[in-house]
Amino acid sequence: MTIWTVILLLALSAGCTLAARTLIHFFQLESYQFQGYFRTLKRNLLRAILPGAILNLVFWAAGVLLVLLIPEDNTWLPGLLLSLILIGTGWLLHQRGKKQKAKKAMVVTARVKRLYLCLFAVILILLWILVRLAEADPVLFGLPTGRVFMALVLIFPFLLPLWTALGGLAAWPIEKGISGMYFRDARKRLLERPDLIKIGITGSWGKTSVKFILGTLLQEKYNTLVTPGSFNTPMGVTKVIRNDLQPAHRVFVAEMGARHVGEISELCRLVGPEIGILTSVGPQHLDTFRTQERVTRTKYELMEAIPEDGLCCFADDGGICRGLYERTGKPKLIAGLDPEKDDVWAENLKPGPEGSRFDLMLDGERIPCRTRLLGELNIKNIVLCAAVCSRMGLTKDQIRRGIEKLQPVAHRLELIRHPGNYTVIDDAFNSNIVGAEQAFQTLKGFPGRRIVVTPGMVELGDREAAMNRQFGEKMADCCDLAILVGIRRAENIREGLNAAGFPADRVVTVSNLQEAQRWIAANAGPEDVILFENDLPDNYEG
Repeated sequence: MTIWTVILLLALSAGCTLAARTLIHFFQLESYQFQGYFRTLKRNLLRAILPGAILNLVFWAAGVLLVLLIPEDNTWLPGLLLSLILIGTGWLLHQRGKKQKAKKAMVVTARVKRLYLCLFAVILILLWILVRLAEADPVLFGLPTGRVFMALVLIFPFLLPLWTALGGLAAWPIEKGISGMYFRDARKRLLERPDLIKIGITGSWGKTSVKFILGTLLQEKYNTLVTPGSFNTPMGVTKVIRNDLQPAHRVFVAEMGARHVGEISELCRLVGPEIGILTSVGPQHLDTFRTQERVTRTKYELMEAIPEDGLCCFADDGGICRGLYERTGKPKLIAGLDPEKDDVWAENLKPGPEGSRFDLMLDGERIPCRTRLLGELNIKNIVLCAAVCSRMGLTKDQIRRGIEKLQPVAHRLELIRHPGNYTVIDDAFNSNIVGAEQAFQTLKGFPGRRIVVTPGMVELGDREAAMNRQFGEKMADCCDLAILVGIRRAENIREGLNAAGFPADRVVTVSNLQEAQRWIAANAGPEDVILFENDLPDNYEG
């Protein structure tokens, strides 16, 4: 192996690593889970293959041209130029990946940097092995295979999605060691704070809204730390504990998300919650959980972790959550809208353009409340949080003041007056059939032309088509115009709309959100109310 062969291998490794930015972004978006990564590859096959395919084409074309154009006696110039071309192409593909629009931008964390290093090392080792085997021209099964190994070198960039997965596999033990160290440190910090009240919140939907509502109400009495945004994984919660928890904090509220059985238990082992809040149980993330029973079992892991003298709090859904409440033997409460069955409930709900008014029924007293939040689900979330706060010693005046201070959570039935002079109800963060129905009913209460912009529901596995047909049926009763984003899911939603008698000429299908926004800019008027229900059907637009 000559020095120029080594340089070329280093250059090809660097080019491949740089070109893999989109693939590494996929990996990050799927929380570095291999199953999710390969699902994303399948859904974005062209986008996944394209960087490696372009690099491969440049590799071939540049190699052939350099051989034809440069004299044979010049032994160093072709290698130098090809190396520069490979690195330059990789860099250009890296820059192209940065410009791709995603609903969640890639964050270049320390973990991402380690993944890049591991990927570079894996690619370099694989290329070195292939070249050495090609040079040795070994005989396997009685056949010379040197040309086969060299052919693998020549198509190596095309297989970049696979090499990225191998890079992630190589990084896994490193990340496991680092995350374990941070996890133990965060757990130790919490164990050293017996004065700190620790609350865990989970659910198929509503947990982020409940977290922010609870945090706002608790601030009326306690210095409270709430995990920001959607920080709901073990490493996300660990980071908050290590970076943000201060001696002055008296309450720590942790959102707990899961895509697999056992993940809530791991979060409970970290946080050690004394109070558990279950917001909902439904058919979310069925592409990983597979069955509703596994979803239910995973969400209930929070209540199993609550100590015998703790408190288990349930939102009354009239279904699974109520069943779990009834089977729980620990101290518990349930909150909702049912005065016959709930410990705390709301009455006289009155939604309007400025928010909502309702009566909070708490400990036998009627507390008139007003809030900027919209929708029955938000009122139920407020009632649940009020019930928890009452058990934690907040007065009724403190609870009422906290409710008045609540601000809409971004992309969760957020009411916006658009500069184009029409009204937007932004419910784009996520979607489930219960939340969608509530959003539709909220839209129905507004005057003017009512428009829904949606790609339907995602991550429902084999039930996705049927659920999107049901989604369409629910939508038909609340809107005057439906803008469906994405071709595949649109067919299922359209079937539901048709089944409910929705006029076909009032359905517009677009390929992506940008196209929908262009349609709105050209056609929306000042009397229109536009509901954005759920986000794009994948991590990238298009």
